[in-house]
Amino acid sequence: MSQFAINLIFVGGSFALYIAIAIWARAGSTKEFYVAGGGVNPVVNGMATAADWMSAASFISMAGLIAAGGYANSTFLMGWTGGYVLLAMLLAPYLRKFGKFTVPDFIGDRFYSTGARLVAVACLIIASVTYVIGQMTGAGVAFSRFLEVSSDMGLIIAAVIVFLYAVMGGMKGITYTQVAQYVVLIIAYTIPAVFISLQLTGNFLPPLGLFAEHTESGMPLLAKLDEVVRELGFRDYTADVDNKLNMVLFTLSLMIGTAGLPHVIIRFFTVPKVADARWSAGWALVFIALLYLTAPAVASMARLNLMNTIYPAGPTADAIQYAERPDWMKTWETTGLIKFDDKNGDGRIQVYNDTPAFAATAAERGWNGNELTVNNDILVLANPEIANLPGWVIGLIAAGGLAAALSTAAGLLLAISSAISHDLIKGSLKPDISEKGELMAARISMGVAIVVATWLGMNPPGFAAQTVALAFGIAAASIFPALMMGIFSKRVNNVGAIAGMLAGLISTCVYIFLYLGWFFIPGTATFANTPDNWLFGGTGYGISPLSFGAVGAMINFAVAFTVSALTAPPPARIQELVESVRFPRGAGQAVDH
Repeated sequence: MSQFAINLIFVGGSFALYIAIAIWARAGSTKEFYVAGGGVNPVVNGMATAADWMSAASFISMAGLIAAGGYANSTFLMGWTGGYVLLAMLLAPYLRKFGKFTVPDFIGDRFYSTGARLVAVACLIIASVTYVIGQMTGAGVAFSRFLEVSSDMGLIIAAVIVFLYAVMGGMKGITYTQVAQYVVLIIAYTIPAVFISLQLTGNFLPPLGLFAEHTESGMPLLAKLDEVVRELGFRDYTADVDNKLNMVLFTLSLMIGTAGLPHVIIRFFTVPKVADARWSAGWALVFIALLYLTAPAVASMARLNLMNTIYPAGPTADAIQYAERPDWMKTWETTGLIKFDDKNGDGRIQVYNDTPAFAATAAERGWNGNELTVNNDILVLANPEIANLPGWVIGLIAAGGLAAALSTAAGLLLAISSAISHDLIKGSLKPDISEKGELMAARISMGVAIVVATWLGMNPPGFAAQTVALAFGIAAASIFPALMMGIFSKRVNNVGAIAGMLAGLISTCVYIFLYLGWFFIPGTATFANTPDNWLFGGTGYGISPLSFGAVGAMINFAVAFTVSALTAPPPARIQELVESVRFPRGAGQAVDH
C-alpha cells in the first residue's frame, strides 16, 4: 500500500470520526452552543481543554523552534506551560463562579459598561483571529505534505472540515470532538518519539532519552548535538542566551497571554460547579504534560537526525549529493517548505550558519552560502520519515498534526462566534433577539470567521508559532489585566478598565506592526525586525515585538489603576459582586445567569 493511501486512511478516518461526533452531539440551544449545556464531566473537560490549548503551535511548531534554536527557544515551553498554571489558579475558578458564557460577558458586567464589553469584544476578536491564522497555517502545512495537495488547497479542506463539525455542534460538539482529537494527537506525538528515542539512545522514554547516551558515539545525546551544530557555526544547542531581559519578557508574555486566551477560558464555563472547574484544570495539566515533557526530546532528536542525514560522515566531511538526497526530502520539496540552492555548484547540500563569524571556515571548506532552507514547521511532521519509521507511523502523525490544528481552530472560532452573536448582537445591538435568532447568528458569524481565517492563513505574517506568539502578546496586553483587575480589585472602575485595555492593545499592536514591517509611514523606511532597532536595542537588551505583550500588560495595569484613582469608585453593588466572586457564599455551586 502506498504512503498516500495510508495517510488517507488515517486522516480520512479521523475526519469521519469528528463529523460523526458533531452530528451525535449537535447543539440544540444557545447554552449547548456556547457552553455545552454546562454539564461536562471534569475529566472529559480536562481532556478537551488540553486539545483546545495544544494547538498546531504546540504539536507542529514548538519542537521545530526548539530544534532550530535550542535552549533559547525553550521560552515557548516555559511560557505556555506556566501560563496554563496561572489560568488554572488565578482565573478559571473565579470566572466559573461568575457564571457567564464568555469573557466579554464578565468584563461588561464587572465593569458595568457596554463600552467595556465592546472593547473586550474587539480585543478578543483581534487576538483570536491572529491566533487562528497560526492554526490554519499549520493545517495547510500538514495537508500539503500528507495529502499531496498545495498549502492553499489544504487550508480550504481544513476549513470545510471545521465548518462541518464546529458550526453544527457548537461547544457541545466541539467538546466531544476535542476529546477524540486529544487521543489522536497524543498517540501520534508519542509513538514516533518512542521509536526515535530507541533508535538514538536505546531508551524508550523520550524525556529520559534526552539525557541518555547517544548509542552510536557513546557521548551524551545533548553533548553530541552540541558538537555537531558547533562544527557548522551554530551556537551550542544548550548555550545560554545573551539578552536575558528579552527572554524573561517573552516568557512572561506567553504566560499571561495563555492565561488570557478566551477560547481556553470559556472551557471552564462548561462544567457544573466551581469545584469541577478546578478539577478540570488539574486534569488538563496532566494531559498537557504528556506532550510537553516529550517535546524537548523530539526537538533535539529531530535536529540531530537532520544533521546526520545531510552529513552522514560528520559535519566536517562532505555533505550528501543533492541527486542522492533521501526520499523524504524530495517529498517535502514539492510542498515548497524545503528549498535547495546550489550556491557553489558542487552538487552537494551545504547546511551551516551563514554568518560573518563563520565565513572564514566556510571559505576553507569551499562553501559559498547556506544552501538548504527548512521551514521549522515541518520537523515534527517529517521526523518519522527522516528516521525511516514505518508508513503507519507517518500516517498517524499526519492525523495528529491535523487534530492539533483543527481542535484549537474550532475553539477559537467558537470564541469569535460567541463574541459576535452573544456579546455584540444580543449584548449591545439587539438585546431582544430570540434564542433561535441568536443561535443562527452564532452559526453565521462562525462561518464568516472560518472564511476570513482561511484567507489570512493563505497569507500569514509568519510561521505557525510566530503568529501564535503575536496572538499571545495581544491577549497578554489587553484581556489578562482586565480579568485580573476585575477579580482581585474592587477599586478599578469602568473608565479605568476601558482606558487600560485600549492602552495595552494599541501600544502592543503599534509596536508589533512597526517592528515586523507591517506598518508603513509615508516618506520613511519601514523598521527592520532586528535587535538594533528594537526598544533599548542599542544596549544589548532590546525588546522583541514578540515580547512586547508583557510591556503592554504593564501599561494596561498602570493606566487602569491611575485613571480609576482619579475617577469615582465603582458602585457598591459591583464591589459586592467582586467580593462574592472571590469569596463565594455557599458551597461550590455556581449561579447561571
